Amino acid sequence: MRISDEVHRQLARRFEVLLPHLNERQQRLALATEARLLGHGGVRLVAQTAQVSETTVRKGVFELEAGVEPLPEGRARRPGGGRMRAEAVDPHLVPALMALVEPDERGDPMSPLRWTTKSLRNLAAELSRQGHRVTAPTVGRLLKEHGFSLQGTAKTLEGDQHPDRDAQFRYINEQVKEHQAAGEPVISVDAKKKEQLGLLPRAGQEWRPAGQPIEVEDHSFFAGPRVQTVIPYGIYDMTANTGWVNVGVDHDTSAFAVASIRRWWQARGRHDYPAASRLLITADAGGSNSYRYRLWKAELAAFAAETGLTVTVCHFPPGTSKWNKIEHRLFSHITMNWRGRPLTSHEVILNTIAATTTQTGLRVEAALDHGSYPTGIAVSRDQVQALAITEHADRGRWNYSIAPTGDTAAAPRSDERATARAQALQMLADSRLTGMNTDELDALRARLAPDQKARAEQRRYVLRGGRRVATTGSNRALLSDADEVLITVAYLRQVCPQKVLCDLLGINPVTIGQAIKATRQLLDEHKVSITPTIARYFTRAEDLRTWATGSAPAKHTPTTPTRQALTDPTLTGMSREALNVLLEELIVPYAAAIEQRRHRQRGGNRLPGTRGGVFRQKITDGDRILATILYRRRVCGLGSLAELFGVSRSTLWNAINDALPILDAHHVTITPAEHQHTTTADLLASINEPHTDDHKNEHG
Repeated sequence: MRISDEVHRQLARRFEVLLPHLNERQQRLALATEARLLGHGGVRLVAQTAQVSETTVRKGVFELEAGVEPLPEGRARRPGGGRMRAEAVDPHLVPALMALVEPDERGDPMSPLRWTTKSLRNLAAELSRQGHRVTAPTVGRLLKEHGFSLQGTAKTLEGDQHPDRDAQFRYINEQVKEHQAAGEPVISVDAKKKEQLGLLPRAGQEWRPAGQPIEVEDHSFFAGPRVQTVIPYGIYDMTANTGWVNVGVDHDTSAFAVASIRRWWQARGRHDYPAASRLLITADAGGSNSYRYRLWKAELAAFAAETGLTVTVCHFPPGTSKWNKIEHRLFSHITMNWRGRPLTSHEVILNTIAATTTQTGLRVEAALDHGSYPTGIAVSRDQVQALAITEHADRGRWNYSIAPTGDTAAAPRSDERATARAQALQMLADSRLTGMNTDELDALRARLAPDQKARAEQRRYVLRGGRRVATTGSNRALLSDADEVLITVAYLRQVCPQKVLCDLLGINPVTIGQAIKATRQLLDEHKVSITPTIARYFTRAEDLRTWATGSAPAKHTPTTPTRQALTDPTLTGMSREALNVLLEELIVPYAAAIEQRRHRQRGGNRLPGTRGGVFRQKITDGDRILATILYRRRVCGLGSLAELFGVSRSTLWNAINDALPILDAHHVTITPAEHQHTTTADLLASINEPHTDDHKNEHG
């Protein structure tokens, strides 16, 4: 029987409306019902209209004729249908998977995926390589069934807690309550993360017209080497709930930290607390306000002397900086306020910080600090011990008070230290110390200046890892290129060791050592030779200052007076002027011979990083030659000479063996002394005091 077109159209309309709402079995039975009603040719017509296989329609007809029971709710097929699961076919699949996702606990610690991202695709590939045929979706299903899920890291481990952690927290709380009850100011201080200026990407989002985001650089390091940076240092008044942020543009040093506190006191503190006599500061254990830094304590002592306040500092234990009030009372709100907003200028930073408020009434002020705070400033242990610092009975390392002594000389400010450093550099430029006049020294500085600038840029490039990013917007080094040349000349002249230069200039040994090392390499490249002086006269900064100011007689007196006494003409057999000429003639070839011997001993050039100082031992090259002259004159025995020079017999014997060939090569005639002294006391008693004219000849 032919089926009419109208019936075909009605059938297509029913299928279009009904089939999308049915599952697989329901669709099959509905199609079979229509096919049975149409009779002969109904299976083909229904299959063509519904665009399914005739086999599917015919299967539904068979199910209707067989009178199958309805399936349970939620099921489209009878239980047991389809392929077996992968874990049923391969019983070793799940253990192999667990060994990959937890190699340290369950499986092989040398698993190939131990250091690889364990994505579903990587896990499936590794299982297939081991002979377990499985797909990524199946791996995901197995992991979920065994209690796995995608997870990140959780910041819950705090490491080993300091044994005094809780006790320090309670002590800080007691100090805060006591100061607040007395109406004294209590502040929390810390430095915020350094920020770069420019159209740089920032975390967070901000409401803007749809499709109009702020366009920024792809990466921060594309900003170039001259990008400006700022260092926000915050002071949070815990009593008044106010913040004050000093935005620096140089370095985050202890001097900058105390300068920020000083600026807060001048701008807000003294007005909010006019009757204050004490100030409590809570700070972290590290950073620029670390309890280990002598400069931090010295600057606070200068601040206390200026303001008349007794400054008490309580440091949080190491690893607990987030407990400092400023972190979640001030810095967190500033970060939220400038989220998703590029910090394009100093004005943007200041206004954004000043606009930070909270529902609890937080008010914030900000100021820009153009001051210079170079790194490398050192404060000696003796200088700190001279300050009026009293450690508390409880954990005195973290809790201490600084009294306002009023003696600014004992606690100089940073600008006063800079003035003293400039005076010390001027003193080192004395021609009697450098061995060259002003014009010669300036010419040497000008000769090395281009290479110094190029090497400094190369050093910054290496520190940046090849990326053109600057750490600060300007280069404010503690020592200029000219200053580095000067201290290197003084060091190579053996005027004094590095320790004396550190004490004299108030600079740490690392800064001094790096400056001397870099400048010495340039001198070697330019083939500039610096002739050492006869002896190392100054082993203390006080001796050098005394000699330079002329407060003592015109003596160039060493710390150990026997060195000068040993140059007596009755011992050396020649005048001090002749001895001076001889030593200046021999000291350079002697140093060259020593370097040749060491080159042979180590089998090549000096390795990078090995020591190359000019004060390698307790006596200088000049002392060694002098000791050799005295030994050849037989003024005393080897033991007495070793005692006079303050070295061991073996050290002195090695020095004599090195110097004797130099004396012979230059045909230096040494006549034996008329009398040989048996003891050092006998030798010193026999010599005369050095004359003033002799000193003038040596150093004039």
